[in-house]
Amino acid sequence: MILAEQFTALDNLLHSTRHYWQCTAFDFDQLPWPELEQPLTLLSDQQVADLDSNQDALYQFFSPYIPVVNNLATLCYLPQASTTRSEYPFWISNGIKGRKFAQLQDFVCALGQESQLPVLEWCAGKGHLGRMLAFNRAPSVHSIELQQHLCEQGQQSAQLQGLAMHFSQADVLKDDVTGYFQQAQHAVALHACGALHQAFMSNAASAQTQKISLSPCCYHLLTPNDYQAMSDAGKRSQLQLTHRDLKLALQETVTAPSRVDKVRKTEVQWRLGFDALRKSLTSEQNYVSVPSVNKAIFSDSFKAFCAWAADKKALDIPQGIDYECFLRKGKMRKKVTERIELVRHVFRRAIEVWLVLDRALYLQQQGYQVSVQTFCEKQLTPRNILIQATAKDRKEMK
Repeated sequence: MILAEQFTALDNLLHSTRHYWQCTAFDFDQLPWPELEQPLTLLSDQQVADLDSNQDALYQFFSPYIPVVNNLATLCYLPQASTTRSEYPFWISNGIKGRKFAQLQDFVCALGQESQLPVLEWCAGKGHLGRMLAFNRAPSVHSIELQQHLCEQGQQSAQLQGLAMHFSQADVLKDDVTGYFQQAQHAVALHACGALHQAFMSNAASAQTQKISLSPCCYHLLTPNDYQAMSDAGKRSQLQLTHRDLKLALQETVTAPSRVDKVRKTEVQWRLGFDALRKSLTSEQNYVSVPSVNKAIFSDSFKAFCAWAADKKALDIPQGIDYECFLRKGKMRKKVTERIELVRHVFRRAIEVWLVLDRALYLQQQGYQVSVQTFCEKQLTPRNILIQATAKDRKEMK
């Protein structure tokens, strides 16, 4: 299936099923889909958690109730790039945690055979990716990074290790960065967020940079709330995506530590319990969020959390409130919320692939030959999609 066909088929499926995923779980006190009420109610909390951690199992469970789900595995399929990792000396991996270093190894491996093109590294941090490419004989690496202290640390490491790298500090969304992009160049970006990777793509395409490789991340960050498609096909789509929808694409995560997972569950229960309390004291019936807060508060009491949340919402809580009653309501609503989220998560990878294909088709329109693959296993990072683009009618420099 060519990229344009895959995009169109995914677009049609997502549009026809948007009532399943284009909603906010906290808005509902009960399941909004009568046809799913029985199978979802029969699931234990552990079964919900198990299904949520296995996308293929999600497809299999829901396909009898939402028939088009049968097509999702095929429409979301992306070939996997070669992952035969190269060996690196210990000093290359110094300061890089194990899972991150494995991601970098697989990303570099997926870029293909060694290139003699100079490298532009976008949103480089300390330049870990650039150092690996320089070690792999890239003639030079120019690393662009917002934070000056990271530029200085990266430059110092490169000098100590004798690598052909130099850093430039820049705010890539505000500064003029067009001069960094050249035709005879390989531009790379690993997990640049939202508008950062979109700016990378548009600048590289404008310069007709010979080779572009990126793995997108956090599609909603630094972008308008209403998603602005990049490709012509995306602009023709009837889908109207918001930040909430783009965040759904990121909700397939590597398993969190049990402590983190426990705190997260407590937070959801308490927020929903406070919302039930707020509704009982006001005439409002819609869910109203309260701000983010240090997680230490969830080691205190539900009553203390309610006092904090009430202060944030300018709400007076009278004496004699039965906090245990509202905590129980929070726990019951959490069960509903988790099952609504489970249905939404059926479509999370589809939305991400749709977004990636929108980017790939944009690069095709700019005159590039484009491929979309996965570069590592999901256990390393669910953000494992690699877009590679090579300018047509230009042979790579050897």
